[in-house]
Amino acid sequence: MRKSFETEIQQLKDELVVLGNLVEQQLLGAVEAFRTRDIAASKKIIEIDEDVNSKRYHIEEQVLITIATQQPMARDLRLLASILEIAGELERMGDYAKGIAKINIRMGDEELLTPLVNIPIMAKKCVSMLDRAVIAFVNENIDEANVLPTLDDEIDNLYNLVYTNLMGMIGNDEKTIQRANWILWVAHNLERVADRVTNICERTIFTVTGELKEIRSSDQ
Repeated sequence: MRKSFETEIQQLKDELVVLGNLVEQQLLGAVEAFRTRDIAASKKIIEIDEDVNSKRYHIEEQVLITIATQQPMARDLRLLASILEIAGELERMGDYAKGIAKINIRMGDEELLTPLVNIPIMAKKCVSMLDRAVIAFVNENIDEANVLPTLDDEIDNLYNLVYTNLMGMIGNDEKTIQRANWILWVAHNLERVADRVTNICERTIFTVTGELKEIRSSDQ
């Protein structure tokens, strides 16, 4: 019975990694499509979101089946609950990528107010954090889970740079303000991704220690 349970847990972890990789591709693709104003690519990102949702629901279904058939206790139950929560976090990150794609489509033929510099960097850092966080959960590495949220400060600093630069460019021109908002909304979506990575780290610590607490970045 225990061997069967461990096999099911490993399969769930593997599926969580696959879902994480799909979301990472979605995020990078959405930002690249926005940077190059590729509307067709943005539409594909939105299509991929259906795969993200499907994989999330499949993981949830498998977790519930495992709980019903294996009757896990204590630490095992925490692990399964965390898998449920992390699958949801990943699905929401996919929604942020979809949101970026929708922004690009809504812009139509409008040119970017300014070439993107910090936003692609934000995206790469977010994806790196996400990848490390999922692996930390799979390996139950609480040291990594404690370190990763501190990197959120880097994302916040980049967001502040984007905001400051845009505010320096806009005046009272309504059209310019709207073009600035497009970019700011994209940056905000990426900032939220980093916040949800912290949530994954909190779940990793909870799984291993049984302690569910909020991890605060150094500037909080």
